[in-house]
Amino acid sequence: MVLSEQAFKKIDREVAKFPADQKQSAVMGALAIAQDEHGWLSPEVMKDVGDYLGMPAIAVQEVATFYAMYNTKPVGKHKITICTNLPCALSGGEKAAQHLKHKLGIDYRETTADGQFTLMEGECMGACGDSPVLLVNNKRMCSLMSNDKIDALVEELQK
Repeated sequence: MVLSEQAFKKIDREVAKFPADQKQSAVMGALAIAQDEHGWLSPEVMKDVGDYLGMPAIAVQEVATFYAMYNTKPVGKHKITICTNLPCALSGGEKAAQHLKHKLGIDYRETTADGQFTLMEGECMGACGDSPVLLVNNKRMCSLMSNDKIDALVEELQK
């Protein structure tokens, strides 16, 4: 087993949300818990999730590779996803992306040499009026990101 006892307890809470004969319905929550613990979803972690939920590892992998919020390769400590959908792109998203790429010295789908930051493109985050929008580690949405706000965010995350 790769996952900790605490992770399995959290997964049990996800499983309890569904009928007993539908444990597999908790796969997305279980993957999020596993990713929070390990930073990414290795084949071993996905197998653990599958074994626990009674589903083949390939079925777990299919879910993990379908959704953008799951990392199936190692990422930096802070994954920053920039909305590049058309409304955001036209409302400053591309400029914010260029500033962040220059500041971090990386492009999309790359990680800084120190392992601190990974930069990703994202689709609509449902906050078009707040563009440019960034999502940090799939959990923290940052809106109206000017260059100054991006600089402050990077500085905060580096601490």
